[in-house]
Parts: sequence; structure tokens; C-alpha cells
Amino acid sequence: GPIRNKIMSNVGLIDDGYMTAWGDWGSLKPKAFPTAFMLGPNPSEKDVDACMKTLSDSMRSNGMKPGIWLAPFAADKHSKLTKENPDWIIRDNSGRPANSSNCGKFFYGLDATNPQVREFVFRTIRRAVSVWGFEVLKIDFLYAACLKGNGKHDMSMSRAEAMHFALRCIRAGAGPKTFLIGCGCPLGTAVGYIDGMRISADTGPTWQPGFPLPSWDHSTLPSLRAMVRNSITRSNFGHRWWHNDPDCILLGETTELTDEEVVSAATVVGMTGGMMLMSDDLTKLRHNRLRIITRVFPVTGATARAIDLHHPSKTGIPSLLRLWCTDESEVSDVVVSDSGDGSSQGARDPNALAIRTAQSIAFNPDRRLGDTSPGMRNRVHVAKGLGRWSVLSLSNWSNVPATVVAPISVCLLPPLPDKGEGKDGAVSEGDDSLGYHVLSFWSSKYVWIPKKQVDSKWTLSKMLDPHETEVFHVKPVKDEPQYIGSDIHFTCGYEVRHFKTNGRNELELAFKSEWRRSGYAFLFVPSYSKGPIRATVNGRRGNFDVIAKPSLGEGKSGRVVRVWVTIRGDGKDEDGIIVLKFNK
Repeated sequence: GPIRNKIMSNVGLIDDGYMTAWGDWGSLKPKAFPTAFMLGPNPSEKDVDACMKTLSDSMRSNGMKPGIWLAPFAADKHSKLTKENPDWIIRDNSGRPANSSNCGKFFYGLDATNPQVREFVFRTIRRAVSVWGFEVLKIDFLYAACLKGNGKHDMSMSRAEAMHFALRCIRAGAGPKTFLIGCGCPLGTAVGYIDGMRISADTGPTWQPGFPLPSWDHSTLPSLRAMVRNSITRSNFGHRWWHNDPDCILLGETTELTDEEVVSAATVVGMTGGMMLMSDDLTKLRHNRLRIITRVFPVTGATARAIDLHHPSKTGIPSLLRLWCTDESEVSDVVVSDSGDGSSQGARDPNALAIRTAQSIAFNPDRRLGDTSPGMRNRVHVAKGLGRWSVLSLSNWSNVPATVVAPISVCLLPPLPDKGEGKDGAVSEGDDSLGYHVLSFWSSKYVWIPKKQVDSKWTLSKMLDPHETEVFHVKPVKDEPQYIGSDIHFTCGYEVRHFKTNGRNELELAFKSEWRRSGYAFLFVPSYSKGPIRATVNGRRGNFDVIAKPSLGEGKSGRVVRVWVTIRGDGKDEDGIIVLKFNK
């Protein structure tokens, strides 16, 4: 439908709420699954299996891998499981059920040192994968397997050993091909078992924890502030230990979040390069909220460097994130198959490039030291001809308006390959002799910075409202046709299929056209062009305006052209293509 043409999901996941109680994973709520109860109030195991298989098949037929939420080591006190197996519950020194330490509800933790519990969990996981047909499992409240208490089956095991047994049991039940997302899990224990990991607190409908929760909490209670803080400070785990899960980007009107806060959350998810999750009904979103998510989709697989990670502001949250974009080495596009038999269905996974990028920078014990340079994790690979530039996000995480400042060293380009990593951040000689293009992405504004203004004291700064973020692109000016960027994708390059120029009087910019998009493209016409400019967009005469004329010295000046483009996503050859012609 129309939404699918704007943003595409490759996984659909059934979240908490489908079962009658935690622990009774083979149960279904009658109102949610009426077909399972057509023959009576207690559907058989066969009826439940058929219902869940129908759901997973439906997701798969719509081009998504089917997923489901489970908390196999947690159980409600009113569940049939705990009533029938009271000895499975972890207990404290007084014999009472151990404290589950959850702000939303109290639940029991199941004893992972008990072989019967592990057998139950194994069968639950295996059923979800082999019988129900789910390929992605979100395993939540994993810490329930190692709650503090002496009432355990095997007292010789430490809590760390219990957690190890729990994770090994889950992976054994799921098999090697199932994508496991861990949640509420001690992080270090899960390395090697989990494919994706929630690395933040739950997000929430407010910036700080809402009443009755304590608003002073910075990292553990549900809130957007906690989600942002954890996602940034733990971003370096991504593609090293697992794929990071920062929790959902909340876009709906039912929250108290401002547009600025939603933009900031989307920017953090985009810049840190983890998984992107949404839980809103996209058909009910206002256009401006839906456009926020389309401007950070798809993810790139690259992880921004938190420049002030060790010196954050009083808020405790780093405010400067940096990526580098380069066309010097390009990750090839791929067509992936979800058919399971190795045959290509010709379907393009929107995350294929991100997956390839993540794989190329992930830790590999067989890779020689030095084969992966430190900066590779922070680089976004873009189409040939686009050049190199820095992508920098500035965020004001305080509760009052503030000016956020980035020094010149943060804005500089990555080193050329032959310069070596020892000059990380150095600009090659001649790269900036004509100054810089600076494009602010979210506000869609351009400014040219002359070379003479840039010295060791120069800074990039902006006054930002509370919890507001801006993304800047800093690119050296060259006296040749250049793509400066767009307000279509936050990288100002990942959205481009190709950029070509005949070296004289014509350039062609082709956007990726799988999804519907619209916005401004910013192009630089060199100084040798003196006459009129003609633009075509999607094969027809296009609208444009000249918004700046950077002086290049010796009486020469170029022109910055802003062109409006609408990408229809209709598969036509000319869709998303801008052609500029100018006299030499």
C-alpha cells in the first residue's frame, strides 16, 4: 500500500499480550484470536499451533520475516505453569518468590539451574520456531533466570552460571538460523548467543520518567531520555557483539513527545546504525511525523563516533556524534532471498547494504590485525562520484535552550587511504582550499564557509531548543560539479544511486527509487559555467533556484542550485533523476 511505498519492514513481530499469562505460552486470548476459539472455550494445542502458523505465514507472504515475543524464564503468579510447578520458582532466603525488580509488574523468575525448567524452555522455543514458523524471537526479561535468591535447584551454581545455562538452552531450542533478540539481559553473558540486543532502557511517551516514577532517573526507567543516553553510550557494542536494539521510535500523537524530541530520537537511531523498530500504526500518523522516519530510513550499518563520550555535558549524554561518508570504497548492493531454498525472489531487502557494511566491519577472529582500520566503523559507503564529507549531529539534551558547539577538528574529513590512520581526522592538502559547503539537514539550509574564515579557532555551532538535534554536513568545495546533499536522507548520500558528469556542461543525479520520497537536492555548478541553467526532473522541466554564489577567488564564483524532486517509486526509468545542463 501507500505506506509500504514509503518505508518497508523486513521483520514483523508479535509483541507481548497475545497469551493469557506469562508462562502459559501455548495459550491465546480469545478476543485477539477468535478463530482459535470457534470450537470451544479451550482450544486444543493443535488449534493454537494452526493459528500461530497462519500468522507467521501471513507475515512471510508480505515479505517480512515473522517474529514473536517470549519471556520463557518469567511467569505470572496466576499462570497455570506456576500453580502446577511451584518448585520451579526462584525464592529468597525466607522462602518467598524472589524480587523481579520490574517497575511495571511483579512476576516470578524460573530457576535455570533446574533441568525441568530448561526442558520446558527448550520445548517452548522449539515450538515457536519449528511448529509456529517464527524466524525471529524477541526474548525478554532474561534476567529472571538469575534473580537473587538461595532457593535454587542447584545451589552450587552462581547466578552467572545460571544465566549461561539459560542462554545456552534458548539458543539450542532456536537453532543456529533463528535471529534472537535479547532484552532485559546481563550484557556480557549474552555474547555469542544473541544476534540483537536491547542496549537501552525502554523508551517512553515522555522525555523523563513519568509520574509516579522518579523523574531524576537517567538510565534505567522507561523514558526517551534513558533510551537516548543508553543508545549513544553503548553504540560501540553494535556489530561487534551483536546488532544494537535501541527500542522503538515513537511517532504517534498519543505521547507527550515534541517534534524536536522525535527528530532527536530518530537521529540517534540513524547515526548509531543499529536496528530500527517502529510500533505505531503508520496509517494513522501525521505526514510530518511519518516523514521523520523516512528521512533516517534505511539504516546504514555504520556507527557514529560519540566525540564527547568521556566528556559529556551536565546531562550525562554525549551531544556530538560523527559519521564520515566516502565514495572511495563502495559496498556492493545485493539481492537477498528469503525463500529458504537459496533461490532469489528478486526482492530487495532495504537493509541489505547495511548488513553488508556491518559484516565488513564486524569483529572476525580470522581477520588479520590491521585489516580493519579504526575509522571503518564510522564510514558510510556511497556512490562513486559523490566525494567525501563529514556528517555531524549536534544535540541539546538540557531542559533549556542552549548553544551546542563543535570545534573544527570534529568537522574535518577522514584521512585518505594513503595518509594512514595516524592522521585520523586530518584534511588532505588542497581538500579545503576553496572553503566548505555546510548543509543543515533537518532545517534544510545551506551556507558556504570561505577558507579564510576557517582556522584553529573556528567552530560549528547552533542555538538549539531543549532536546533538539541538528545534523550538519561539511564538504570541501571543488570547482567542479558537486552533489552537496539533500533533505531526503540524513547522510546526504546514502539516498543516491549514481552521480555522473560529462566533465563539461552536464550532471546527472539519480536517487534510489524503491520508495516514495520528496525533498530538495542541493547541487554545485562550477565557476566556468556563466550562462543559464536548465533542469529536468523525472524527465520533465524542473523547478530550481540559485541560493548561493560561493566566491572561488580570482573573480570566479560557482552557484549552489536547489532543486525540488519527487520520487514516485513507480519503477519508471526516469524516476528520481535530476539532470542539470549549463554552458561552459
